Amino acid sequence: MPGRWFDRRAGSSEASGTQTASGPKIPRHSGAWAALRKRLTADSGLRVLDVGSTSPNNINYLTSLGHSVYMADLVEDAFTGDWQTGIDEDGKAIWDTEGFARQNLHFSGRTFDIILLWTTLDYLPEALIAPVVRSLHSSMAAGGQLLALFHTKLQPDQAPYHRFHLTGTDDVEMQLTRAATQLRALTNRNIERLFSDWSGLKQFLAKDGVSEAIIVR
Repeated sequence: MPGRWFDRRAGSSEASGTQTASGPKIPRHSGAWAALRKRLTADSGLRVLDVGSTSPNNINYLTSLGHSVYMADLVEDAFTGDWQTGIDEDGKAIWDTEGFARQNLHFSGRTFDIILLWTTLDYLPEALIAPVVRSLHSSMAAGGQLLALFHTKLQPDQAPYHRFHLTGTDDVEMQLTRAATQLRALTNRNIERLFSDWSGLKQFLAKDGVSEAIIVR
């Protein structure tokens, strides 16, 4: 499902849509968020792509700082959209990667200053990983920053999919969302190769089995 833009003019009454997150919000310290929050509070008029189900909390927080926000739920659409077109001779799924990127990552020429990718890459089908990263790269302004989280071990039973909510502190809040399965655990080398076209990558020490990175366009 295509995402939606929100800005200060929309107001909190427009911060609605499909909300799949439920249950309590669990605070989690995030060094990457702490670093990114400094830019968001210092600058104004930034364009932010927040990947995940609609979060009125995130919309209201970011628009209150004078930024515009676009929501895109890539994991939800990957598994509910009609993107798997067949099976190849090796028994692997064939995905319409171009169609997926065109529907979910086409922004009519707009570019982003900040992308909040969260743990998305750990849950997307393998065929979509590289096309998504390429699309994000082309949709980002020079010097733009992408925040991503990565599980350090492949433990699907212990890594349920969460929606991350922003706060005015160095914590983010985790909330259980759709029943997506962790499909991979990228190593540092995997991450560096995947983002090799980007200009910089700063990784933060892993805690609770999840590492963090800010990647610069």
